[in-house]
Amino acid sequence: MDTKLTLKLNQEVIEKAKLFASERKLSLSRLIENYLNSLTSDQPTDDLEISPFVKSLSSGVEIPADYDYRKDRADYLDRKYR
Repeated sequence: MDTKLTLKLNQEVIEKAKLFASERKLSLSRLIENYLNSLTSDQPTDDLEISPFVKSLSSGVEIPADYDYRKDRADYLDRKYR
C-alpha cells in the first residue's frame, strides 16, 4: 500500500534529485523509495562480493592507465572454464 510522505529539503537538492531520477527514467518517489529500501534492508551488505575495481575506487588505490580489463576478464574466464 502506498502512503504519502511530505519532506522538507533544500531546493537545490530537490532539483538535482529530479534531474538524476529523470535521467534514469524513474520518478523521484521511486528513487527515494529504492534508496530508503536499500538503507533499511535486512540483508547485510557485508555479504556482497565487491570487485577489486570497485574496491579500488573507494580505497584510493590507483589503477594503471594502461590496464586492460578485457584481457584480465578473458584470462579469468579462461581459468574458470578449464
